[in-house]
Amino acid sequence: MLRIENIEVRYSGVPVIHDVSLDVNEGELISVIGSNGAGKTTLLKTIAGALHPTQGSIQFENEDISRTSTVDIVKQGITYVPEERRIFGPLSVEENLRLGAYILNDREGLEKSLDYVYRLFPILKERRNQKGGTLSGGEQQMLAIGRGLMARPKLLMLDEPSLGLMPKLVDEMLEAVAKLKDEGLTILLVEQNVREALELADRGYVLQTGRTIYNGRGQELLETDIIKKAFLGI
Repeated sequence: MLRIENIEVRYSGVPVIHDVSLDVNEGELISVIGSNGAGKTTLLKTIAGALHPTQGSIQFENEDISRTSTVDIVKQGITYVPEERRIFGPLSVEENLRLGAYILNDREGLEKSLDYVYRLFPILKERRNQKGGTLSGGEQQMLAIGRGLMARPKLLMLDEPSLGLMPKLVDEMLEAVAKLKDEGLTILLVEQNVREALELADRGYVLQTGRTIYNGRGQELLETDIIKKAFLGI
């Protein structure tokens, strides 16, 4: 579904990603891990069209999207949920969700998307008339993911969905991601909880200083020395 080949991405002329390649097949959950500054968020922003590679290519369903705008990328079926969440605080939960469905033209489809999100996150249905800015951190993260799902993406990209959440909510968030995977959604996940991310993943990629240095099956990566030493403290 997604193929990235040897991309370079620069900020103000300075390379942040030097040589990154990865593939995502339909129905897979792919985890991207790495230390702070490795280029994980930059990678997702580039796929989403907020940045454009200076070298290499990005193909989605066999079409080059390296220079495609974010709006058109969303229309093609890629949704990016950033780590900052960026919900609209003054708007209600349901208003936030409906904004995520702006590319849908049929009212019936919008209502189906809304029902789907409410089934996945029942607390959002309970709070549907509450202002987004008054939700707890965990509820705001659910709202951000729910808004991303409203567009019925073919590929959902999640950037640190558990960031800043208490342990119990981290477990609930990752359970929700696992449920989405079980339902067949294709997911590209950046997650600080490396063990959990790789246990969920079909495959994983390790980034270091803007380069892909390892890739393999999730469980296999958990057994490598670099993951044990750098991320698991073993």
